[in-house]
Amino acid sequence: MDKYGLIGFPLGHSFSVSFFNEKFANENINARYINFEIPQIDELPEILASNPELKGLNVTIPYKQKVISYLDDISPEAKSIGAVNVIRITHKGKNPILKGFNSDVIGFTRSIEPMLEKIHKKALILGTGGASKAIEYGLKTLGLETLFVSRTKRDGCITYDEVTPEIIKEYNVIVNCTPVGMYPKADSCPNLPYEAMDSHNILYDLIYNPDETLFIKKGAEHGATTKNGLEMLLLQAFASWDFWNGEEQL
Repeated sequence: MDKYGLIGFPLGHSFSVSFFNEKFANENINARYINFEIPQIDELPEILASNPELKGLNVTIPYKQKVISYLDDISPEAKSIGAVNVIRITHKGKNPILKGFNSDVIGFTRSIEPMLEKIHKKALILGTGGASKAIEYGLKTLGLETLFVSRTKRDGCITYDEVTPEIIKEYNVIVNCTPVGMYPKADSCPNLPYEAMDSHNILYDLIYNPDETLFIKKGAEHGATTKNGLEMLLLQAFASWDFWNGEEQL
């Protein structure tokens, strides 16, 4: 039986384990998906050695960067972003060969692209951690100019205090890559001049729990088009399967 899995720490509720095991059952695929909760990334070789049936892994925090040094190959997108969240495992003799990919870009761009119109040329990216580099990469491939917004002053960013109504009009695509507004703290949202928004704005939130964050709700109240991160999550899962099966060019 083929195995697939998720590495990270800690692993609480995992979308992936439910999604893939349900997929395998529904499509009569002889495989199972397992959570590998490892306190240290240096436990990865032991997982590979004791699970020779492994064909692929998803990678979550805190190992998206740390796992790169264990890989034999890496896709151009993942290399540019500096983060890997999908690994394809093949074998040369008894030795596992690992290739890293990043599914954030595919999931995000395929989800937001249908929302974009000619008026959408510039985007604000809220947050500078985790997924923000992949979001920047994806927006640029779609032809948008980007600007990061950070809580603290740093090079190449503006702070939330510097987001004026004029910037909201100019950078009319806004992507929330922060955990602000995520359950159980759903009564908070990024500090923006929401009253400056209108039907020309797109608000995209990577959060999907709750399904309507305060960020999305306040934008929608002023006419903005909105979407949460659930579709991106599903598209990432589809992309993982394609990567594992060598179908990423399709």
